[in-house]
Amino acid sequence: MKTRFLIALIAAVAATAATLPADFRQAGPGVSHDSADLTAWWKQLHDAELDSLIDRAVRNNIELRVAAARVSQARALERVQRSSLFPVLSLSTAFDRIRGGFAQGNIHVDTSRGAPSLISPFETNNFQAGLDASWEADLFGANRKAVSASAADARSAEEARRDTLVTVTGEVARAYAELRGIDRRLAITRATIQTQGDTLHLTQVRAEAGLATELDVAQQTTQLSTTQAAEPALLAQRVQTVQRLAVLLGQEPDALLDELQAPAGLPTVPKVIGAGLPSDLLARRPDVRRAQSDIVAAAARVGAARAEWFPKFMITGFAGRQSTSIGGLTLGAGNFFSIGPAVQLPIFTGGRIRANIAANNARLQEAQAQYEGVMLTALEDVENALAAYAREEERREKLAAAADASRTAVELARELYTRGLSDFLSVLDAQRAQYAAEDALAVSQTAIVTDVVALYKALGGGWE
Repeated sequence: MKTRFLIALIAAVAATAATLPADFRQAGPGVSHDSADLTAWWKQLHDAELDSLIDRAVRNNIELRVAAARVSQARALERVQRSSLFPVLSLSTAFDRIRGGFAQGNIHVDTSRGAPSLISPFETNNFQAGLDASWEADLFGANRKAVSASAADARSAEEARRDTLVTVTGEVARAYAELRGIDRRLAITRATIQTQGDTLHLTQVRAEAGLATELDVAQQTTQLSTTQAAEPALLAQRVQTVQRLAVLLGQEPDALLDELQAPAGLPTVPKVIGAGLPSDLLARRPDVRRAQSDIVAAAARVGAARAEWFPKFMITGFAGRQSTSIGGLTLGAGNFFSIGPAVQLPIFTGGRIRANIAANNARLQEAQAQYEGVMLTALEDVENALAAYAREEERREKLAAAADASRTAVELARELYTRGLSDFLSVLDAQRAQYAAEDALAVSQTAIVTDVVALYKALGGGWE
């Protein structure tokens, strides 16, 4: 029976797999086609603090707790639906105070005047205890299909939790990389402030000796103040990033300010990253797996809706005891029972069954379309991450060369100015270029780490 439910899923997977490319086109030199171990991909970045943060996020993240509660809810609803396959037994008790005669089934023979045939109404207690039972044979599988749909819903909820886990681990790693990138930029800014301060002091000394002008001092003061103004903005970004990490860990925003106060270097990325093949995404991305489960659930509900055309066969029964006193319930004279089959066949429903089938067929088509859309999004995510990583590597190499050249330019400009062979404007331009090049290099180095995180996230790593 489950094989029938999988027909729609197999058709959707086959149609999508036929359009999948054989390889990722944007894979660069640092990416291989081998399948990498993505179970705990963040450990490949070799940062103990990052490992600790992700471990705590997995345990305490609010969104993960919400997703886990939804999984529990879906599994409980599956058990509720599965109960329809078993008989239903219920115990009932009742008490009535009755006045009546023939109409109520209670009679009393008045023998006070020697007339035993005289029947008169009277009042009495009525105690009753019984056991009800019913069971639907489910010959046409409506209940079994409904159970299959609920089981698929539970799997879909579990895949949604895994998708949330992939997102949370990726967001923690990304925020941590951005934090360490800010540390790097702060270090560059403070080193530049120190260098420009030294240059300002030298310029002031030269101006006092008549070897420089007050314009040179004013220009260097302006440049130093401009560079100093960049530090508060970076410090604000750092606090915001740390607070974002704390919230991802399910803690108050200021919980990690002391722990992450000390600066540290960027995590190291692997030299070669195994991306696998596009077809691997069918089994690896939780959102794709969730879409597959949604198709199975929709197909099962179509089957359950069609089964409403057929008759329902049930067996019902009731057994119990009745007496005018509680003590009389133990006597055998008040026993009664009933048992027998029941058949329910829809004759006229005003189009309800047909409309329900049409609605579930539309839901199945929706699930199939969503599956195709999720697959295209998965491919887009991976290709974008691969392209960003490959291009950023090229950009980083050029920025590293520019930073090296800018340091040399600053030294030459200062030396020429000191010897009187160049004006002070050359020193200012060289300092600005050096700061801009080194800051851009730090941003690029951070982007490489975040691009690797985005790639691991796009590949669906971190949920096993």
